[in-house]
Amino acid sequence: MAENILNTIHSPRDLRRLDESELLQLSQELRKFIINIVATKEGHLGASLGVVELTIALHYVFDTPQDLLIWDVGHQAYGHKILTGRREIFETNRQLHGLSGFPKREESQYDAFGTGHSSTSISAALGMAIASKLQGELEKQHIAVIGDASIASGMAFEGLNHAGVTNANLLVILNDNAIGIDPSVGALKEYLTRAKIGHKPANDNIIEALNFNYFGPVDGHDLPGLISILKKLQQIKGPKFLHVITKKGKGLKKAEEDQIKYHAPGKFEPETGELLPKNQEGLPSKYQDVFGLTLVELAEKNEKIIGITPAMPTGSSLKYMMEAFPERAFDVGIAEQHAVTLAAGMATQGFSVYCAIYSTFLQRAYDQLIHDVALQDLPVIFCLDRAGLVGEDGPTHHGVFDIAYARCIPNLMIAAPRNETELRNLLYTVQEELEHPIMIRYPRGRGVLKEWKLPFEKIAIGKAEKLKNGDQIAVLSIGNMAENASEAIQKLKNPGAVAHYDMRFVKPLDLDMLKHIFSEFDQIVTIEDGVARGGFGSLVLETASELGYSGKISILGVPDTFISQGSVSQLQEIAKIDVEAIRQKLESML
Repeated sequence: MAENILNTIHSPRDLRRLDESELLQLSQELRKFIINIVATKEGHLGASLGVVELTIALHYVFDTPQDLLIWDVGHQAYGHKILTGRREIFETNRQLHGLSGFPKREESQYDAFGTGHSSTSISAALGMAIASKLQGELEKQHIAVIGDASIASGMAFEGLNHAGVTNANLLVILNDNAIGIDPSVGALKEYLTRAKIGHKPANDNIIEALNFNYFGPVDGHDLPGLISILKKLQQIKGPKFLHVITKKGKGLKKAEEDQIKYHAPGKFEPETGELLPKNQEGLPSKYQDVFGLTLVELAEKNEKIIGITPAMPTGSSLKYMMEAFPERAFDVGIAEQHAVTLAAGMATQGFSVYCAIYSTFLQRAYDQLIHDVALQDLPVIFCLDRAGLVGEDGPTHHGVFDIAYARCIPNLMIAAPRNETELRNLLYTVQEELEHPIMIRYPRGRGVLKEWKLPFEKIAIGKAEKLKNGDQIAVLSIGNMAENASEAIQKLKNPGAVAHYDMRFVKPLDLDMLKHIFSEFDQIVTIEDGVARGGFGSLVLETASELGYSGKISILGVPDTFISQGSVSQLQEIAKIDVEAIRQKLESML
């Protein structure tokens, strides 16, 4: 037996030359390789460990890349990347100019479809299968691997519903580990749990009811068994469904025991799984925790407060309210559309509904935002976590479009607090007597204040705040960009020349403050961590045109391109909204 089989695998073609008896050793080596890299470079761990055997079996049985393999979301695709020619550069995963943390078509012919958001795989694979049939490629296989959390999403069911009335050569593999990032929820999860333990009453198979050939449940860590069933499925035409039971974090005891933490654990000791200590003493809190803890504080005094999140109780920190007031806090699973309209329904009954969704995920519920909330002018409070550039998760996860896609919606207010205390006060202000829906956007990661938990103060809706006097240039920042702007101004040769305004609200815009700025300054710079086209700066330009302002307005924001993965500081530098780029811009104007 080879000393290190993994080092001989440069493509699935090499994998398929192995004797089946060698695959167990390969699975052990692949699992160890993933652990060693992620331990030092960080990334998504548990999901990829759970599908090591499935990944090997798929590439062993199917003729990839001719047969098309799609990984839903892509958290679990590390083994796939390593086996498809990217082993030697895998240490660059999620880094600037390195591999994407998710499947990406430009990166490899083996990445049949780019993913990063959930529940797209079935529709994409079905589209490919129908296209293959139209082109006469009748033997081509199309495989979608989707998790039990993702398959509960409406889009996944739309794909299943359509596939069931076709004779497309489609194989849907359910990777069932009972957890997404947080534990899976809902009636479908309970149904799958019953299936796992052999509870199969007549006429009770939801998948067969959708006209799929159903197989399983099977052990997802039994390599010979997986290979056998996949070879069988290879010969069956039409839509097929394989239910595979796996354990997230398989092969690393700590990751198996704490699947939530080890979804993306940061740095850890590869042999034991022990997390490496982070020196967090004295660091500011994370914005998500400011949201979560403040909501509990408000809910203690206001029984009309409800919290909702689509599958991100830990990531959004709604978990604190779920623990304190379980009857008033809801994780609805990967169902952003449902979350938004559920919030709308509750708002009609007089509740103050805080709907916590990552900025990039609210994109998935755009129609509900317009049709179910804004059109009816329902006062839902959208708490947009991860607004702006989020770092290593890359373009599928950057929350850079929300200002641009939301500011055109009538009735919808948009606020962006510059620090944790402002966020806390906004959450307090909007809990009662809110006349319109509002979107409160805040960034991923830590804030800037060590002491943020101050007595509540009401914030005047639609009012900006002057942070600094100046006599030549006015800087208008929105949200957390106030910090970069302040630092940049302090580093100028003549900081007294630059005034700084925290606009606080994109909508309603503080017209009185803006008219004053237009009358005082003939040079204005706007700064935002969203797309420059159609964003906050564009709004200032539009308003300037309407008011006949003749001065120069420069817009600093994310350029008209998809920004890759990298650290937030690196990506701000690329977008030229980092401290040094702002300083240089201001210096050139003085």
